[in-house]
Amino acid sequence: MRGRTQWTRGLGAPLRAFLRTESGSAGVLVAAIAAALVWANVDTASYDAVWRTDLSVRLGATGITEDLRTWINSGLMTLFFLVVGLEARREFDLGDLRDRRRFVLPAVAGLAGMLIPVLIYLAVTHGGPGAHGWGIAMSTDTALALGLLALVGRGVPDSVRVFLLTVFVVDDLVALLVIAVVYSEDIAMTPLLIAAAAFGVWLLLRTSGVRNAFCYAVVGLVLWAAMLASGVDPVVAGLAMGLTAVAYTPVRENLEAASGLFKLFREQPTPELARTAALGLTRTLSPNDRLQRVYHPWSSYVIVPLFGLANAGIAIDGGFLARAFSSPVTCGVILGYLVGKPVAVVGVSALLTAATGGRVRPTVGWAAVLGSGTIAGIGFTVSLLIAALAFEGPELAEAKIGVLTAAAGASLLTWVVFRATRLLTPQRRARAMLGEVEELTDLVPAVDPERDHVRGPQDASVTVVEYGDFQCPYCGRAEPSVRDLITDTDLRYVWRHLPLPDVHPQARLAAEAAEAAAAQGRFWEFHDLLLGHQDHLRIMDLLRYADQLGLDTNRFHDELMDHRHAQRVTDDVDSADLSGVSGTPTFFINGRRHYAAYDIVTLKQAVQTARARAGLTRVPQPAQEEGPTPPAQ
Repeated sequence: MRGRTQWTRGLGAPLRAFLRTESGSAGVLVAAIAAALVWANVDTASYDAVWRTDLSVRLGATGITEDLRTWINSGLMTLFFLVVGLEARREFDLGDLRDRRRFVLPAVAGLAGMLIPVLIYLAVTHGGPGAHGWGIAMSTDTALALGLLALVGRGVPDSVRVFLLTVFVVDDLVALLVIAVVYSEDIAMTPLLIAAAAFGVWLLLRTSGVRNAFCYAVVGLVLWAAMLASGVDPVVAGLAMGLTAVAYTPVRENLEAASGLFKLFREQPTPELARTAALGLTRTLSPNDRLQRVYHPWSSYVIVPLFGLANAGIAIDGGFLARAFSSPVTCGVILGYLVGKPVAVVGVSALLTAATGGRVRPTVGWAAVLGSGTIAGIGFTVSLLIAALAFEGPELAEAKIGVLTAAAGASLLTWVVFRATRLLTPQRRARAMLGEVEELTDLVPAVDPERDHVRGPQDASVTVVEYGDFQCPYCGRAEPSVRDLITDTDLRYVWRHLPLPDVHPQARLAAEAAEAAAAQGRFWEFHDLLLGHQDHLRIMDLLRYADQLGLDTNRFHDELMDHRHAQRVTDDVDSADLSGVSGTPTFFINGRRHYAAYDIVTLKQAVQTARARAGLTRVPQPAQEEGPTPPAQ
């Protein structure tokens, strides 16, 4: 069973879905690079001829004619940077970067991680003819670095990837500005003004709440074409558009409205109601999420590998390698990435931590910071874009071999860092990877043992909170995992109500019945019965369960009919709204929302990470059997 928190897949702080796509696409990209190298060495003429083929798009007398490589580098790669911008905006809206103080250190590290490699490159080239290509050595490839990190740094916590992504986004922003300012020639002001106006229209559509995809497509195409005509590489437009797409989790009221529209369609299946219901469902998702669902797979599995195939081909022989590895361009790129990036990321992190007395410090441990610095030495997409703009002929080939060599070296160094970290004791490894910065809390309010229903020891190092609905089938599917989880003797489990009456009409009364049972000290027994009989939650069923547990059925009946515990359920629903929960089941682990799958393996991994972050070394032994259920709190 690989269940997931409903309504929230791909949303918010979690990068897991994003990173799984990047990890899977890394293999495709590496294969594309290998294919390009083989093709270029087997038949150099055909490799060059294919990518120099002209392709025209015309409308009457107006049109654009570019070769295939340009269409990929300046056209399709715009969508790649759109996805990068979307992910950055999602982290700012829903992730760790919503605390803007956490953006300071990775942002400064990202800037230093560009400046120091550039200085190394300029020092190696000594102001020679290759000095103009200084921009090649500064940018990290987001997709390839994150994908290879998953391969060479298995078990690396998501917080490391969040830190890396922040560094990369700053990196991409500045690199694209450098392309626009330094590597754009013969800039035409009129098309640039048209591009600025088109972006203004794009922002106006966003702020006005327009959701028509056709409008955005037209404005986006005008913006791209104007940027291309201006002489500024249009990939800048992709990142800018992605950063404007807000991210938010679905609001419960909007979901209820959407389910109401579906019910109307179910009663009257007309085309008009079908369109209304479809629009209602679409509007529950943020623009950021909708765009990522469309473009991210294409970007990861088609666009970036195609870019690699079109740009990584180099005709290699012994003489070329001898010249390249003695060339200032190649050596500058390699040293800039393999030395400059780690020195910048680690050095800036250490300096800021010391200068602020620890108030500004990495959100991860120092081994993770070092690994972030080494993996940042992988440059590909932007580096090759700049190389194609800065050089031609032998110097372009030298720059490419430098980028590819640096990527291989950075992967090897990162593997060494994380391999050495795994040799540490569990306590030191946890500190080296996770650091000591307190995580942001998503759960509001915090668990209160005097009010909440708690299973497990009060002094447990890990607390798992589930927002659930007794009639929700996904909650029923999650229950075996939860039962396995609570055998952990160093974990406490909390249930909070989130009945969804628009889809589960008996859930609200079942929640109130559980509270009526809690008033007689039998919450958990009643809870278990309800989840075990989700298809039988009518009033007579609830009374039968009360009698089965030996409750005072008259009292139970009166409290249920008077809705005496309705406010208690409403309080849980209000806390779900404050915590951004809209579907069930939704889990929080030590106050941090769990977005991934809720099968037992994934939940246990999340619990282990939370325990390690809590600084505990004791590994609890599973109980041999579930003891007597503690009284409801």
